[in-house]
Amino acid sequence: MKPESRIHQRVQRLMGNRFEISVVSNDADWAQARIDEAIAEIQRIEALLTTFNEQSQTNQINANAGIRPVRVDAEVFALIQRSLRLSELTQGAFDITYGSIDKRFWNFDTTMTTLPDPKTARRMVRLINYRNVELNPLACTVYLKEKGMRIGFGGIGKGYAAEQARRLLRERGVESGIVNAAGDLTSWGSQPNGTPWTIGIADPDSQLFSGNRQAFSYLTISDIAVATSGTYEKYALINGKRYSHTIDPKTGYPVSGIKSVTIIAPNAELADALATPVMVMGVRVGLDMINQMKNIACIIIDEANQVYTSHNISVKSPALA
Repeated sequence: MKPESRIHQRVQRLMGNRFEISVVSNDADWAQARIDEAIAEIQRIEALLTTFNEQSQTNQINANAGIRPVRVDAEVFALIQRSLRLSELTQGAFDITYGSIDKRFWNFDTTMTTLPDPKTARRMVRLINYRNVELNPLACTVYLKEKGMRIGFGGIGKGYAAEQARRLLRERGVESGIVNAAGDLTSWGSQPNGTPWTIGIADPDSQLFSGNRQAFSYLTISDIAVATSGTYEKYALINGKRYSHTIDPKTGYPVSGIKSVTIIAPNAELADALATPVMVMGVRVGLDMINQMKNIACIIIDEANQVYTSHNISVKSPALA
């Protein structure tokens, strides 16, 4: 008798985040072998994009800022190219040169009690400018025009890796599954009983339990990606006001007013990359941008626990505390 299909899962820390890979199969050994391949793919991408290894292509670009262009793999070049398009689309609210900021300036891992003065904040972000990234498609090179500039893939790399893992798993014959990269997830196929996947949208005020938060609403999804960016993971509480670890690239100040942004998109790279800029842009401007985009939806929870959605989605949920 043929075994029934079930979900095979593995949780592993990758790219500094908690990844959870789920594969539907009636063969446990085969499923685990596919998960091994997906993990290897994510580790390959991490080696390309990390800023924790001086030899990574990202760090080679940064080390040569203001000096010379650096030749990179076509894959890295294409990701930077897409990142710059998103910077144009979001008018700089998304910017991979965000890596230029001095991390000592905003240390949300310790207790911050005061905000810096605006003049100092602006000075610290002076090197953040995606327009100073020069791409040469013929030579496949990347050049940062100003010395001291740095790029980083913190706003898009996790989603890209999740999407690449999904692509690989589908190529290897996995018909249904989910790759969840610390809340940025991409899904395909269906659950073993044939019904679509159900995912929860995290309540930003709930406590973390076994790596997850209590949901305030649920979505039924398949062949779609969801990413959430929230202030609940890292923030500073100053004079009773919560400041997100997300910094507005234009002002150098942490954004406030929004607790979480959830983006629903055709792929995880795009969902991941849009979540942060919507938080930077704020409720009105962020929703206006999403409403002009095809096949993208958005759910925003502000500091007063008011829920806002794009025109193409309706969320039914109990009132948040």
